[in-house]
Amino acid sequence: MAAVLILGGSMKSVIRKAAGIAGASMVVAAMSVSGASAAQAEAPTHGCPYPYVCFYVDEHAWNAGTPITKYRDVTNTYQTVRSRPHYHVVNTRNDDVAYLRLQDGNAICLPPNAETVFTNAYSVTGIRISSSSTC
Repeated sequence: MAAVLILGGSMKSVIRKAAGIAGASMVVAAMSVSGASAAQAEAPTHGCPYPYVCFYVDEHAWNAGTPITKYRDVTNTYQTVRSRPHYHVVNTRNDDVAYLRLQDGNAICLPPNAETVFTNAYSVTGIRISSSSTC
């Protein structure tokens, strides 16, 4: 803590004021830190809020921030995704990976806070969100 130079007046009054200012500063700092954390956790990525995995049908939807569909449930099996070409997939989850099953039966793993782009040759047919934080 910084040293306080007292030039006059009541020492108790100055100490009380300094303690009050320090206490208020700590409360404001704590509110700022917790507010920033909450805002970061909820900040959407191209219209995809935390804690979702979002699919975009084309580049226009991606740029506009309008996902065609979004998933958030951790499952043991794949959830069916309407088979169509998907331009972009975003995983806004902080600790969970998403497995994306492709039309040929293979799957790719999308790490937490990551995104991927597909060409028209690929379409996703299923998604499985796992509580694992690594692929």
